[in-house]
Amino acid sequence: MKWTISQLQKQRNKEFSFDEMIQVDDIKQDDATIRKVSPMHITGHGDIDSTKITFHFTIAGYLILPCSRTLVDVKFPINVETTETFFLQDANYQAEEEVHQVKGEVVDLMPIIREIILLEIPMQVFCEDEPSEDAAPQSGKDWEVVSEEAESQRIDPRLAGLAKFFEDDNQGKK
Repeated sequence: MKWTISQLQKQRNKEFSFDEMIQVDDIKQDDATIRKVSPMHITGHGDIDSTKITFHFTIAGYLILPCSRTLVDVKFPINVETTETFFLQDANYQAEEEVHQVKGEVVDLMPIIREIILLEIPMQVFCEDEPSEDAAPQSGKDWEVVSEEAESQRIDPRLAGLAKFFEDDNQGKK
């Protein structure tokens, strides 16, 4: 996803659109939790004028990440719409969106695409609650994984006697 400035300037008065499938497998070197990266489908268009180039594009694909609870593979979809602006010459600019300065004669979207994908990875990913042979154990000797609901409904055995005390007291007043 590289273009020279002269290639882009030739497209100034025309519709400049792109639709490509790219491989970003090397992103696994940046984040060791990524197990697999699908080919990413990049679609969008560019607006070109004499001082800047603005790309509006969508990144679609998926990553295979480990479940935070069981370590099984989870298919995590990526679908991001973004706008990136490249300034062709040094300029003092005030912009809401992310802006980039073109270095040299080439505009390269790959580093930006990699960064956007990395930013989409959540801190925790959870799989469906289907037991799997590959999953990490959910219980062991003197321990088990419990949900918040089960924990909140469980009565501490040290306080179980108090519940009986109030039941007896309420029955005596009737």
